Amino acid sequence: MAIRKLLLLLKPIDPYPFLQTEGSSLIKNPQVLKYLESRCKVHRNAINFCQEILSKKPVEWKPISRNDLSHPIRDVDMVITVGGDGTLLHASHFIDDSVPVLGVNSDPTQAQEVEELSDQFDASRSTGHLCAATVNNFEQVLDDILFGRVVPSKVSRISLKLNSELLLSHALNDILIAHPCPAAVSRFSFKIKNKNGESSPKTVNCRSSGLRICTAAGSTAAMQSAGGFVMPMLSRDLQFMVREPISPGLTAPLMHSAFKPDQFMDVNWYSDHGTIYIDGCQVQHSVQLGDTIEISSDAPVLNVFLSHGISQIKSRY
Repeated sequence: MAIRKLLLLLKPIDPYPFLQTEGSSLIKNPQVLKYLESRCKVHRNAINFCQEILSKKPVEWKPISRNDLSHPIRDVDMVITVGGDGTLLHASHFIDDSVPVLGVNSDPTQAQEVEELSDQFDASRSTGHLCAATVNNFEQVLDDILFGRVVPSKVSRISLKLNSELLLSHALNDILIAHPCPAAVSRFSFKIKNKNGESSPKTVNCRSSGLRICTAAGSTAAMQSAGGFVMPMLSRDLQFMVREPISPGLTAPLMHSAFKPDQFMDVNWYSDHGTIYIDGCQVQHSVQLGDTIEISSDAPVLNVFLSHGISQIKSRY
């Protein structure tokens, strides 16, 4: 498909508005202030750079702040996000499987900076796990896409049904089902079932701080931090982990595993209150005592230009 019309989705140009309040900064540490001001400048310069490159290409494009995005993205051939993984995650909730997306990491982490400031604060910037481009290679990556030398990868997303009703939001990274108070106990049970009607022999009953389910793309995020395993990016499996189970006993081995695309997880919620958090705080749905939640990989894929796909194309030339 020829790409002629683009949407440029931008992380807010000044993502740290608290730096200046009534003429004075709320940040008193000069090193932290310098770091945050640098992040704003680098991001702003990246936006300007991407716009300059796009202005030289035979495409029609329009910029929009991610904060102004409120409707599904249609009538464009591609979306380019400029920010980090959070901006691409935000965009994914407005994109179906017909529109590919390219992420530009506008402010990558600088290893030397992190090392030099490690005794003072965490100077990490943007990881950009889902971003195939930076300002250093944006024009080349864009040309590869426009000339058809590279195609997007089909990245799995999570589909949710609440009390048999399909939710419109699909998770690109992960979902967390938990009590809205992080200190409260969540009570629920789950069972892995096959779509042909068969189910696992064991219902797993849980008292814990919640249940997390991730895609392959999300397996390097919170799931990995909690001790989960990294999955191949294009895997359609879903990984799950019960968070901080209370006295799991013999069911402990069943509280962290994965299930296949021909399976789904059936969850019964037994706490008075609960919340489904989709991709962090991007989207939330309330659940209550007696609700059922069905989780699967049946959601439309997201077509993402990934860095490994770009590298594979490069090796052929």
